[in-house]
Amino acid sequence: MQVAYTLIDGVRVWGTPDEGAVSQAKTCASAGNVVQTLLMADHHKGYSQPIGGVVVYDGQTSPSGVGYDIGCGNKAVRTNLMAKDVKPRLAAVMNEIARNISFGVGRVNKERVDHELFDDPDWAVYRAVGRQEHDKLLTLARDQLGTVGSGNHFVDLFEEETTGRLWAANHFGSRGFGHKTASGFMNMAAGREFLGKAPGESMDQPPVLLALHSELGDMYDRAMRLAGRYAYAGRDYVMSQVLRILGAEAEFEVHNHHNYAWKERHSGMDTVVVRKGATPSAPGQLGFIGGSMGDISVIVKGKDTAENRDAFYSTVHGAGRVMSRTEAAGKMNWKTRTRSGGRITPAQMKSAVDAFGVELRGAGTDESPFVYRKLQDVLDAHAGTIDVLHVLKPIGVCMAGADEFDPYKD
Repeated sequence: MQVAYTLIDGVRVWGTPDEGAVSQAKTCASAGNVVQTLLMADHHKGYSQPIGGVVVYDGQTSPSGVGYDIGCGNKAVRTNLMAKDVKPRLAAVMNEIARNISFGVGRVNKERVDHELFDDPDWAVYRAVGRQEHDKLLTLARDQLGTVGSGNHFVDLFEEETTGRLWAANHFGSRGFGHKTASGFMNMAAGREFLGKAPGESMDQPPVLLALHSELGDMYDRAMRLAGRYAYAGRDYVMSQVLRILGAEAEFEVHNHHNYAWKERHSGMDTVVVRKGATPSAPGQLGFIGGSMGDISVIVKGKDTAENRDAFYSTVHGAGRVMSRTEAAGKMNWKTRTRSGGRITPAQMKSAVDAFGVELRGAGTDESPFVYRKLQDVLDAHAGTIDVLHVLKPIGVCMAGADEFDPYKD
């Protein structure tokens, strides 16, 4: 059978191998009860587990593998509008999105978002940890529901290439609630207080593993799933705001995570599939895969093929970075709020975005088109696992400001 991936010391690698990410994947493969370790074509180094990395465990889960932004993912909708009818008012629409949807740390809209999620029985996990921890995380979750954050998180408008239909999409996760959940359980696994500060953690640290059926593993799994539901609720709310601003209705939607641990059955075996920066792609399953602000995004569907089975029904979550944030934008001095160094200038970024026809609000050079691969290249590496259903060209992009400090950004 001909396959598109390369086998490197037992790690299945799609696309061009990144040395740092491959080394991290090997570390993951040698720890715990690992069934298989994979790297999608958009892979690069992450904390403890590579971004674009998939590790399949037998009876274990990994808080560091899922990462700090639990449930980070995308929601995309096809609206009942044509892009050509929105373009004459696109600048005003993007101004409204930037003004009414909260990016970064604070809230620009003071509307408190109530949700049945706050009565979910799995909040009992945090009460078991401690009253202070429960109250702090619940307050944080209430305050941040419906905020987008910063980093690579966005609200975008697209024109479908073949139909001219207007699409909208967003990308973010469980915000500070998910971050403190992840750090809290990693602290407890190391014998520290839930809200303690983790000392000396590094990108190449081995994965933190929990037996799924241990007390701590079960608590983490329940908390992770609650954070995942929280991320879904946030993306639903933000999308409803975008549709309200547009005066549009959603005719079709795609919604999924790419930072999560799924209980799945593969080859007759019950497994835990930890995907960090990787999209589930079971046969017939839909996914949204975003490119950069100067590139296409796509809606895909998983194929029923041997190669997709070899990928444990996983695919890319984006184009994948080729340049770090600091390399692109320079080093930030938060005391003086000045940057030094950086390969990409604001003028270069503006020229590229303008040439692609995008109405941009916010974002720094660390999110410019220059820091990402071309999406088609990574899609080509997975042609045996997914079909591309819709090709979307961005016409409006809104992100946090260039120098917005957000401790919970991706």
